[in-house]
Amino acid sequence: MKISREQMAKNRQRILEIASRLFREKGFEAVGVAEVMKAAGLTHGSFYGHFSSKDDLIVQALAHAVGQRNGATLPLRAYMEEYLSPRHRDNRAGGCPISGLAADTLRQTPEARAALTDGVRTQIDWMSEKVEGPAEADRRRRAIASWSAMVGATILARAMVDPDLSKEILTETLAWIDDGPGRPTSALSEPQ
Repeated sequence: MKISREQMAKNRQRILEIASRLFREKGFEAVGVAEVMKAAGLTHGSFYGHFSSKDDLIVQALAHAVGQRNGATLPLRAYMEEYLSPRHRDNRAGGCPISGLAADTLRQTPEARAALTDGVRTQIDWMSEKVEGPAEADRRRRAIASWSAMVGATILARAMVDPDLSKEILTETLAWIDDGPGRPTSALSEPQ
């Protein structure tokens, strides 16, 4: 039975949503095409009507996930608080694809890394517009430092078995951002 183009588009969207969640939760290597298609309620054979390979699915799922821009409608401070929260930390499958998949993407195709790069660039550009400061270069530097700290803190917090240390990593990263990344403090500056 032939399905409509509209249904094909809906099926593809469903596959991308499910794949991006499964990849964030388990990693690229731990998720097979059969698992994605089963979770989408579709046959394994129908996969190739949408994607040429698992690598193609990875690229498209990454592009889909980073394109969602969850939280980008919030004010910057609220976005940072949400990102560096235990709730986001504990929501790997629905959380940020950058913190969830950056390390796995290192071992993927150049096209997958390009999709992740586009997401990082978009995030930095958005944050650069929201960060305070008179000079564009300073705002961009603060955005890059803040975003890098947020992603790194989330990755570290997720890896901890000590819940207190995990929460402390999130809390102290937000405090460091509030103090102004890029501004050396007396504890971090070069010895005189």
